[in-house]
Amino acid sequence: MDDISQLLKEAKPLYLSRKKRRNRIKGVLGTLAVAFVCFYFFPHNGQWVDYEQYISIESPIEEMGLPVDEYGLLMVS
Repeated sequence: MDDISQLLKEAKPLYLSRKKRRNRIKGVLGTLAVAFVCFYFFPHNGQWVDYEQYISIESPIEEMGLPVDEYGLLMVS
């Protein structure tokens, strides 16, 4: 029993240091993930995307002169 207690006493600092390092790595990766999501999804340089211009664009099928429905899809009769 003394051997196990001595072994645990020797291993405790190494275990705690590895645990602390893993927690730091998790924290850094979590912070980087949040920063990446923020920079990826939010507009840059104050330029907001005008989504209405995408909605108002005429369908390419309609530009070719083919019949389309109200969603801009090819109408099949």
